[in-house]
Amino acid sequence: MPGKITMDDIASMAGVTKSTVSRYFNGGSVKESTRVKIQEIIEEYKYEPNAFARLKARESNVIGVVLPTLNSKITSRVVTSIGRFLREQGYEALIKDSDHSVELELKNIQRLITLKVDGILLSAITITEEHRELIRNSPIPVVVLAQDYDQGNCVVYDDYGAGKAMGSYIGREHPVRVGYLGVYESDEAVGITRKRGVLDGLREWNVDNVSAVSGDYSYESGIRMTEELLDQGPLDALICATDRLAFGAYRVLAQRGLRVPEDVSVVGFGGYDESTLLKPELTTLKFDSYGLGYLGAETLLKIIKEEPVPKKQIVDYHMIEGGSVKKRK
Repeated sequence: MPGKITMDDIASMAGVTKSTVSRYFNGGSVKESTRVKIQEIIEEYKYEPNAFARLKARESNVIGVVLPTLNSKITSRVVTSIGRFLREQGYEALIKDSDHSVELELKNIQRLITLKVDGILLSAITITEEHRELIRNSPIPVVVLAQDYDQGNCVVYDDYGAGKAMGSYIGREHPVRVGYLGVYESDEAVGITRKRGVLDGLREWNVDNVSAVSGDYSYESGIRMTEELLDQGPLDALICATDRLAFGAYRVLAQRGLRVPEDVSVVGFGGYDESTLLKPELTTLKFDSYGLGYLGAETLLKIIKEEPVPKKQIVDYHMIEGGSVKKRK
């Protein structure tokens, strides 16, 4: 009935989101074809938003950012680039730390939806069915970072490709026994995909004698897992899922009188600055974490403005060769 429709009705009839209708009323960026469609509906139904509705509809210029932890070099790079890009575009970041708790992560997402931020960047610990339902029913756009998400938009590291590159790098030196320090499979990207890449890379060189253990991301976990593997027998190489785990490995090897790389080769993932302080410097694979944050933020703002974006985008990596791998003569 004329004059009785709501902003939700306009969004439904125009085939757009409510946030798009909000931008229309607040002079924000809306495609011309969409603008015309909304205007035609307004004129047909003689819709006049009251002042309160306009206030509710107003964009916050705030983007919610959900992070698995703040105690990580990689996360620090990601959030720094997100903040810089958003500030350049006139937005602010509201950061929520999940402390590696999936339950808290889900609560953080719901809280940001309730706060009606303009969009959410979710650097997920994992993607559960609860995550999928929350994102699917969210009235605001969500871009997932660092985890593959097949039902929406995501920006990810090439964990499989990086793992395979590192596995092949070690495999070509033909080690007899390799140890793998991994993380729990609740983190699908690092715990499953990266590990699968490493094992496939080793198999390319017919290296099948691999002992794999898993733990959390801490330095202490690196110590515990290295001790566990060495107690089972000698190792020729240790592949660590993160640089921090490699730091723990270095300590245990030194305590046991084993030299890097003469006795045991060690490699990591992350490209932490501290890796250059180790003696010898750690061979590690560095992901473009700044690029992940920048691309994620750019993608989210494009979605908010209803600009086309790829469903899945992958950021690059590169090898940093230290002196921690024994080369065949």
